[in-house]
Amino acid sequence: MTIIDAHAHLWKKQDGVVNGMPVRGLRGGRSEFCGEIRQMTPPYMTDGENVAEVFLSNMDYARVAGAVITQEEMDGRQDGYLLTVKEKYPDRFKICSLYKENEPFTLEGFDGVKLCACRLPTQDLTKHFAVFEAAAKAGKFVSLDLSDGDAQTGSLREIVQQLPALRVAIGHFGMVTRPNWTEQIKLARYPNVRVESGGITWLFNGEFYPYPSAVRAIKEAAELAGMDKLMWGSDYPRTMVEITYKMSYDFIVKSNELTDAEKALLLGENAAAFYGFADPVTPPLVKHML
Repeated sequence: MTIIDAHAHLWKKQDGVVNGMPVRGLRGGRSEFCGEIRQMTPPYMTDGENVAEVFLSNMDYARVAGAVITQEEMDGRQDGYLLTVKEKYPDRFKICSLYKENEPFTLEGFDGVKLCACRLPTQDLTKHFAVFEAAAKAGKFVSLDLSDGDAQTGSLREIVQQLPALRVAIGHFGMVTRPNWTEQIKLARYPNVRVESGGITWLFNGEFYPYPSAVRAIKEAAELAGMDKLMWGSDYPRTMVEITYKMSYDFIVKSNELTDAEKALLLGENAAAFYGFADPVTPPLVKHML
């Protein structure tokens, strides 16, 4: 089975902002986060960096063929570093530039652009039409983390209707544990809109592995939009503070609620087609010590 991760993060130096307060990478996987010390990444990330080589080691072990590197404002702009990652590992990664309100953005050299839509000061997405239009004209995808529920679905629907060729990936599985989450899923009824599950293990962390409610949510979303519109994402590395990288998809593989064909679509086939991974190669199995 080909596995593609539709939502992961990398950074060379974490230097971002959330709600006007700094986010700074420390050591031992910890970060200063809005006035607190948080375990931002696994403790084996000892130097404050979250680099491609460590992620590739995790991907190879978990036999993940490729990954989409999205961005988050809390990590700070990583455009420059991600361009070097794409140059070194062109067959393994698709990369996003970061769009921030009232700042210049670029698509040059990137596969797509990321909008942390839930953090935008101007929440009406039609006010940001220029970035969507530029992506559509350039044949790039737009990755979005929307505000909870239906707060931004109306404005995104208007954009999708005006730009029918635009490829849109909605993250965090529509903020599945929040009220009205299915309104985000319904947007995937449009031909070029997809939903990816990056963060679903975070949202169901209180239930924990094997996340039976997450599986039920996946089935509900498939009923609303079709399994061919859904993609798996890990939200690496933040979700790895409690689980291993392989566990972030293994609960889907081991579920009896999904067919083998559904698992294949969700875990890789949909993402390979949507993001343009040509002939992805599954890393070879290496037996572990257990």
